[in-house]
Amino acid sequence: MTQNQLDKKSEAWSALFSEPMSELVQRYTSSVFFDKRLWQADIEGSLAHAGMLAAQKIIGAQDLADIQRGMAQIRAEIEAGSFEWKLALEDVHLNIEARLTQLVGDAGKRLHTGRSRNDQVATDVRLWLRGEIDLIGGLLTDLQKALLTIAEANVEVILPGFTHLQVAQPVSFGHHMLAYVEMFARDAERLQDVRKRVNRLPLGAAALAGTSYPLDRE
Repeated sequence: MTQNQLDKKSEAWSALFSEPMSELVQRYTSSVFFDKRLWQADIEGSLAHAGMLAAQKIIGAQDLADIQRGMAQIRAEIEAGSFEWKLALEDVHLNIEARLTQLVGDAGKRLHTGRSRNDQVATDVRLWLRGEIDLIGGLLTDLQKALLTIAEANVEVILPGFTHLQVAQPVSFGHHMLAYVEMFARDAERLQDVRKRVNRLPLGAAALAGTSYPLDRE
């Protein structure tokens, strides 16, 4: 590959065309300004993939160390708000990969061994969803604890209970609050059920039908 071709590959798909992509098309095809929220999942997934490649002796120990060093710097840049997200690089995956290669050279390119962007998208989304599920689950637990505190403080507060829009029985306000605690408990169970389905590794398909590299999906 010539240096000119390498330069052109700094933009997604650009090596396939003789003319530069118009800004309008770039804006239409780019997803980076909403999928950059996946950056942490992308880094974590890439570090796990790099560790597997090294364990399988597909890349060397020095490559792994370089990738880890580069990812640590990228993480710091994103957290500090100094990372430059580029529209021309289309999505979170290519932006991070390009910056990694800029920082550590060929080791960054070898990270993509045995893996496609299709793999990355599926993995990143699952990792991100798992994190969001855990976050929401934690918030639900906090809400339940707050409702329990209110319930305990209002056990002797009586209010009318209604059936068919008519006053039926006196009930404790504390017990009424416990009903919501139980409702949210069911929601928490549903979140745990969906977490089991989300928490599966999709890596290994590569671009389409697998790869000849001896990947360890476990």
